[in-house]
Amino acid sequence: MPLSKRSHLLASAILVAASAPALAQNQPTITPNAEAPTPQGASDSGAIIVTGTLFRNPQLSNPSPVVQVTAENLDARGISTIQEGIQRIAANNGPALTNSFTANGAFASGASAVSLRGLTTNSTLVLIDGMRAAYYPLADDGTRNFVDLNTIPDDVVERIDVLQDGASATYGADAIAGVVNIITKKNFKGFSGRAEGGVSSRGDASQYRLSGTVGIGDLDDKGYNAYFSGFYYQQNPLYNKDRPYPYSSNNFSNVCYNGTCGTPGSSVANGLDRNGAYTGFNLTTPSTPFIVAPADAATGARVDGARYQQLAGCQGVPGYSLTADELAANPSAPTTVCPQDYTNEYGLIAPKIRRYGATARGTARYGDTGEVFAEFNFLQTNTEVTGYPATIYANAPAGFYFPRYSTRANIPFYGNNTVLQLPVYVCPANTVGACTAANGTLNPNNPFAAQGQTALIDGRLPNVTNRDYTRTRAYRGAIGAHGTLIGDWTYNVNATAMHEDLRRRSTGYVYIQHLLDVIKDGSYNFLNPSATPQSVLNYLAPDAIAVSTSDLDQVDANIAGKIIDLPGGPLQLAVGGAVRYEAVDSPSLNSDINGGTQRYFTLNGFATKGHRTVYSAYAELNAPLLKFLTANLSGRYDKYPHGIDNFSPKAGVIVTPIKNLALKGTFSRGFRIPSFGESSATFPTTGYVGATKNIYTDSFLSQYGCSLATYTSCPTYVTGATYGATSLSNPNLKPEKSRNFTGGVSYSPMRGITVSADYYNIRKTNVITTANNAPAILAYYSGEAIPAGYTVIADAPDVNHPNATPRIAFVQSGFINANTLKTSGIDLQLDANRTLSPNVGVYFSGQASYILKLETVFPDGSVERYDGTLGNFNLTAGSGTPKWKATATAGVRLWQKLDINGTMNYFDGYDLSAMDQGTGYKDCGLDDGSLPCRVKSYVTFDLNVQVKVTDKTTFYATVQNIADRLPPIDTITYGANGYNPVQGGEGIYGRYFKAGVRFGL
Repeated sequence: MPLSKRSHLLASAILVAASAPALAQNQPTITPNAEAPTPQGASDSGAIIVTGTLFRNPQLSNPSPVVQVTAENLDARGISTIQEGIQRIAANNGPALTNSFTANGAFASGASAVSLRGLTTNSTLVLIDGMRAAYYPLADDGTRNFVDLNTIPDDVVERIDVLQDGASATYGADAIAGVVNIITKKNFKGFSGRAEGGVSSRGDASQYRLSGTVGIGDLDDKGYNAYFSGFYYQQNPLYNKDRPYPYSSNNFSNVCYNGTCGTPGSSVANGLDRNGAYTGFNLTTPSTPFIVAPADAATGARVDGARYQQLAGCQGVPGYSLTADELAANPSAPTTVCPQDYTNEYGLIAPKIRRYGATARGTARYGDTGEVFAEFNFLQTNTEVTGYPATIYANAPAGFYFPRYSTRANIPFYGNNTVLQLPVYVCPANTVGACTAANGTLNPNNPFAAQGQTALIDGRLPNVTNRDYTRTRAYRGAIGAHGTLIGDWTYNVNATAMHEDLRRRSTGYVYIQHLLDVIKDGSYNFLNPSATPQSVLNYLAPDAIAVSTSDLDQVDANIAGKIIDLPGGPLQLAVGGAVRYEAVDSPSLNSDINGGTQRYFTLNGFATKGHRTVYSAYAELNAPLLKFLTANLSGRYDKYPHGIDNFSPKAGVIVTPIKNLALKGTFSRGFRIPSFGESSATFPTTGYVGATKNIYTDSFLSQYGCSLATYTSCPTYVTGATYGATSLSNPNLKPEKSRNFTGGVSYSPMRGITVSADYYNIRKTNVITTANNAPAILAYYSGEAIPAGYTVIADAPDVNHPNATPRIAFVQSGFINANTLKTSGIDLQLDANRTLSPNVGVYFSGQASYILKLETVFPDGSVERYDGTLGNFNLTAGSGTPKWKATATAGVRLWQKLDINGTMNYFDGYDLSAMDQGTGYKDCGLDDGSLPCRVKSYVTFDLNVQVKVTDKTTFYATVQNIADRLPPIDTITYGANGYNPVQGGEGIYGRYFKAGVRFGL
């Protein structure tokens, strides 16, 4: 959409909202939701947003299952941020995106997202006050659009409604698995503040929180209210070295089960495992310090029989001399290696996060029933991730070998490509062409220069360290009005505009052409890196900076009212329409469009750009046919560009055969529009998948002196492999379609106690996916022709087996509409709140979600099942889909001044298999034998105590994970080191203390 058209949309929204008061008629004020607790200093006036329906009466029964989490609930559990509270929702499962993923190479670095039902982040719709929010500028894995939970201002949130049902008929695309609706405060008077600090029992991972809110006026008494709120939050980093083994090392050789131990791990590169055994020589895992080998200056080939050697000794790292057997088994390896555990030295568990923001809101009433509001939010999130020393691989990114030397001024010479090497001669900067005896001098970095040989080189730069920074700024404005139109008919008009800009800065990544330049002129001192001038380091690893943006503008208006009276009550109808504009512009941080050397070594190059305008019309009918029977019908039509449209119907029913018993059911159809990354990526996305023995064949492994039966004896070139799954965009994709059924029962045996159970069944068709890479992988390792639609790119050959078929580096395939995804499960909930005496009250709130089945059906009829396993591995980063997830809080209130609360958090175990990685269902196929087949379930307990010292001052303290239980060991998951980042994302902190004060005036 052109800018002028977008501006016209915003102008129209302001005009509609501003003119709305003229429509008001005299009508009684709608009763607010009496069930919603009122936060300190706030009033519940005007709190009439009802999630999942167009009707604004909060007493209206909803056939869909809804879980409500209030700010008071979060305080009772000691939860500091809305992001953390949403991540703990029982129905949030599978490929959720936590803040810890930022420290472990997430595509959508700096963000957090929810995934209801295990259906990924793109099937859960996140709303703010019933209105859509802008997507995070980076998509999850470069494909899945989502709303960043870190852009939610914590201290103005009144409650979170989680609609655990398809809601496309009301809200449109993306609401397949459910809706998370963030409800902000509507009315606040006086002043309240909060100060909080936290630290682990080990003295690390501290956090701080400060906030304040001030408000004037009162909607009920004065007819207006305005408030301003600001907050600051900081979380300090946590490093792998701060936690015990195996979380502190990528070497899992001491993780043993029934006599079988794990693999040494690539972080002990070209070195030793924890038992002192040599791990094998592997150039694809660069080591520190540098290693070199002599090569023929004319051909670039390693001299026959020559071994690699340390360029300048181990430089303070304890060395290890290989035995005769180890030398024989590794003919290219140095005689002495310098083992280092990079995960222990540099690994990061959780990043540094700093968030701050402000909210301003004004609300006013007009006439007897009308109400108008305007709200503005600003929030900034900064993350900082420290990584490993920068790499200079022996070969460049797959499919590309280095030019023999620098090609300054784009004038190539010598013409051959080879592995990275130091030349015989170096010459002054800006010299065009080859360095020779005539224009240069012998290379002081090359120990073989005097013999006229080049030096093949591999290693890490000890004085250049990878660091990644993100800065997200979110700006959101919203205006709206509601009131009575005429008679029993009301109107509701809302408009919102939201803009996010994400600035990514990556430092310490080697730029390939600049590396070739400093090698040619000798300005980088490989013998003594610390002697290299800072100016050379800056040139070698210039900052990579990209600014990505995301926008959403929306206008939504509807009217609702009574048509006739039915035996059970009034027949109500609501109709409305909406128009929204959404856009994403995310340029590549590391494009190679100018050539293979005009890029960095390891930064992901994904990029996408797109925009669209969506027009919608919708309606809802609520029919209380009898006193005990209510039916609800709704539908929505959405029109997208390029001829794409969709109609989403929904039907629900509520039956109350006896008092306090309700039977509910819904049937709906929904859809998900292809994301910008799936349909219009300007640079493809690549996700790296850990290779397992299941992808290999005996014929391939025989070239390396091993087999599937003796896989653990294969060289690390094979066992330590990963391959890049590259997904190519497709502008001809169709929307995913869904069918959703829920059925449930809710029973209140006595006042203050409610128990409910709900069944859900979801089927998605036309699921957007890349074609299953298994046929291409199998064909490659079997020596057969690659099937049509795939491109397989081989990695550099193994230096110890140069004539063997190289392993796979990349598999490329385009997105297609192909699969059917099915899931079903049960949600359980129990809430109790009882007063035992004037001085004693007890309460309990518990939710549990159980996945019966989650599976993908492919066009050929084959099925992959994931529930209870690490699948869908490619979507979940190996964090899996556990069957059970539950949380429960029990508490007692004494003398209306002392609250003591205990919370249980349960995350189910799972089998170490994933059918999308070639294993059977629950066959332990990803386990190398060093772990039990099933990772243990994980339970933690928290304790929170709140003491009310005055009417407006409360001191509180929380101990999370009282038993100091660290997460179960899982060496297969690659989203974290040695544990599951979703299962143990908070548990890895161990016992954690928080204390704070809430106060007011």
